[in-house]
Amino acid sequence: MPKAKKLTLAVLINAALISSTYASEQSEAKGFVEDANGSVLFRTGFLNRDKKDGLTNDTSSTAQTAIFDLQSGFTKGVVGFGVGLVGDASFKLGANNNTGNQMIPVDDRGFAYDHWARGGANVKARISNTTVTYGTQVSTLPVMASNQARLVPEYYTGVFIQSNEIPNLNVVAGKFTKNQMSNQISTDKDVTGQGLDRAVVWGAKYKFNDQLNSSYYGLDVQDKLERHYANVNFTQSLKDKSTLTLDAMGYHTKWDKDALTDSHTTDNLANRKNSIWAVSVGYGKDVHNVMLSYQDNTGNTGYDYGYNADGLQSIYVPNSYLGDFNGNDEKSVGLQYNYNFKNHGLPGLNWTTAFVYGWDIDIAKITDRSKIIDQAEEHEFFNQVKYTVQTGALKDASLRVRYSYLRSSDTYNNVSGQYVSNVIGSTNEWRLFLDIPVKLF
Repeated sequence: MPKAKKLTLAVLINAALISSTYASEQSEAKGFVEDANGSVLFRTGFLNRDKKDGLTNDTSSTAQTAIFDLQSGFTKGVVGFGVGLVGDASFKLGANNNTGNQMIPVDDRGFAYDHWARGGANVKARISNTTVTYGTQVSTLPVMASNQARLVPEYYTGVFIQSNEIPNLNVVAGKFTKNQMSNQISTDKDVTGQGLDRAVVWGAKYKFNDQLNSSYYGLDVQDKLERHYANVNFTQSLKDKSTLTLDAMGYHTKWDKDALTDSHTTDNLANRKNSIWAVSVGYGKDVHNVMLSYQDNTGNTGYDYGYNADGLQSIYVPNSYLGDFNGNDEKSVGLQYNYNFKNHGLPGLNWTTAFVYGWDIDIAKITDRSKIIDQAEEHEFFNQVKYTVQTGALKDASLRVRYSYLRSSDTYNNVSGQYVSNVIGSTNEWRLFLDIPVKLF
């Protein structure tokens, strides 16, 4: 077992032993029924991709779902026990003849399902401030983040431990043996259609004070990859009631020989690796917020995620919108601006716009991936308007409208069919999501 995993488990065990005499989450448990909570999120989703690369087809999907999360409280006592149920029930709206954007599952003939349901149960136990959960779960770890940017979330099945025994320190560890993509009905499948044998995660985040936070997480997917993530975030309040935020993050990934990647490598299949890192600075005052970021890939392949059961949202980088600007050796710079309309009598209405430019992308021919034949570029204009209801019966309901304009070099788009191509390619994309949350109990 790697040293990082041993250290994480040691911290979990020792912290639980030494802190049992102090006030804890479990000592304040009210009961199995008394602390129960349940909610349903009714979501109507539309996603349309107008492809401009000349090779791939346009896609368009519209569907309705109900995403439910039912959790019992913990029983009283030194050790508390509980259960949970997560899942979704959905149906398509319209014909949906051009799917393929991970919104709707399709059958063996490529036709969208009319209706479908997914999910599962979990059981949990808690001692002091440490909780162990086994069963179907949604992961938000940066090294294995469940895709929640489509109609329904991605689910994992396994055991997950979360400990808050030491003040300001959150420690996690887990082992997962099944995953279910957002557009899959069957479990134990990743984006390649292969099963997940074993994914082990570990890590911690620590809050030094109200200004400084840091985190580290690791992932080891059997026979596929090992990935590490680190982040430091600092926020400083200024005299004019504004804030300055500095953020630095990075991933390092090494793929096993039989793992899949979308980017080519200039080395042999047993030595594929990538480091992607980014720094950003943000300034906010009243209704305005602006962020400038720089992102860089190094190694002999691009930062590929979601191909090896590592989650289709596992890219916590600032220059990620429709494109992730994660090509082989790619550098990118981004500028984002957010405006809140609360001073215009419209609290809950926000507009976000961004521009990202990426360059120096290594491109190779399909027939000889060891030779770089071009340094490609790509750029994206991004706009999103979101309104969230602030009061009344529909409080927290939201409507989000998003548009992206993504363009890249012909070689990165693989217009001629001779080159290692971009995943998304030049695209105009619309996303519309109406979310209505309902609290059941």
